[in-house]
Amino acid sequence: MLPYIIGAIIGIVIGLVAGIPVGIQQRKKSAEREIGSAEEEAKRIVNDAYKSAESKKREALVEAKEEILKARNEHEREVKERRADLQRQEHRLQQKEENLDRKTENMEKKEEQLSAKLSKLEATQAEAEELKKSQMEVLERISGFTAEEAKNYLLQQMEEEVTHESAMKIKEIEARFKDEADTKAREIISLAIQRCAADHVAEATVSVVPLPNDEMKGRIIGREGRNIRTLETLTGVDLIIDDTPEAITVSCFDPVRREIARLALEKLILDGRIHPARIEEMVEKAKREVDAVIKSEGERAIFETNVHGLHPELVKLLGRMRYRTSYGQNVLNHSIEVSHVAGLLAAEIGANVAEAKRAGLLHDLGKSIDHEVEGSHVQIGVELARKYRESEGVIHAIQAHHNDVEPRTIVACLVQAADAISAARPGARRENLENYIKRLEMLEEITSSFDGVEKSFAIQAGREVRIMVKPEVISEDQMVLLARDIAKKIEDELEYPGQIKVHLLRETKAIEYAK
Repeated sequence: MLPYIIGAIIGIVIGLVAGIPVGIQQRKKSAEREIGSAEEEAKRIVNDAYKSAESKKREALVEAKEEILKARNEHEREVKERRADLQRQEHRLQQKEENLDRKTENMEKKEEQLSAKLSKLEATQAEAEELKKSQMEVLERISGFTAEEAKNYLLQQMEEEVTHESAMKIKEIEARFKDEADTKAREIISLAIQRCAADHVAEATVSVVPLPNDEMKGRIIGREGRNIRTLETLTGVDLIIDDTPEAITVSCFDPVRREIARLALEKLILDGRIHPARIEEMVEKAKREVDAVIKSEGERAIFETNVHGLHPELVKLLGRMRYRTSYGQNVLNHSIEVSHVAGLLAAEIGANVAEAKRAGLLHDLGKSIDHEVEGSHVQIGVELARKYRESEGVIHAIQAHHNDVEPRTIVACLVQAADAISAARPGARRENLENYIKRLEMLEEITSSFDGVEKSFAIQAGREVRIMVKPEVISEDQMVLLARDIAKKIEDELEYPGQIKVHLLRETKAIEYAK
């Protein structure tokens, strides 16, 4: 800034000199004075500038020192906090180390105590063994029996006592139940029939729906299973999609729900459009069709038996029995048959034909909803008959047809007899699975009873038995004799249709490991 001021002053002076050629001498002194005052002003301005610069420099230094001091204080504070945190962590680690040392010391003490107790226990056990041995020697010397002889003697005495007490108990039980033998026998037979029915359930609770191709399985399952979940939710069935080619199994204990699912699935396969909205539509359509079939079947039953005046709900319940089977016999056809037989019997002895036919048609009414309601089909049928205002004679016949109560009327006896005739006539009921399963189990049991047999499997529906023998026990020559012996025992102890192939397998393996 100072050079600019000096330059300006010099310029002014030169201008004045150049512009006033005349009177230079007169104004020389005046100019010198002005120059002197200008130089003094310039010096003053320069001094002020130096002073201002020094002042700003000092201010800048002060601010810088303040910032440095502030940063130093902040840094010292952070260092103190970190040091305190490290001290706390070090203190905690020290405490944990002390705790671990104490626990280790306690564990060592406990180990020493357990070792001492174990040594003491072993010593005590050895003393007890010695004492037991000495006592046994004393007892043998006193009794004159060895330990084995004494045990056999006691077992013989106990066996004689138990045999005598068992015989007395059996006689006592026979005497107590002699008067109740007939009732007990009926209960046992009824229980056996119910258990036999359980074997048929697995066979009668599935339906197989054929598919045009295996690609249809993926469409029925749908993206992330949404189609199959929708169908199972709406119908209440289980869809079993396994390795069976071009087929899906519909499983449900309720035959009506299973039929609805089967019809809906067939419609969906035929339509080709399979998505949740379409599934819901087809299920509703299948329900309407099944309801229509149920109603028409109920009307057919009352038309064939000439039983009129039934409540509309009873007609529907009769129609539901079209989808119910018992021991392979259709329950609706069985009820119609019982109605005809009971009517014929009533006509022969002069009883009430109309009431006998009505009771015969309704006697198994409870089976129409026994999958949905708790209780036996007899109790359910009685409740339904009372609900829809059937006569007391019909209700009693329903209640007594399985001897749940003693028959008090002729109609009840006729319905009971007609029920037995319909179930027992040739061709009415096919053999259930129980005898078939027992035959296969007996076949495997017979073949497994021979020495050297490792495993046996009945295959081909019982027409072949495959036997795995132990190679270290049965030689190649012995296999022929063993096969003949097994076949002879099967012929002597088992009843079976056709012939059974006895297939023996002997496999020798050698295993070694390369190391």
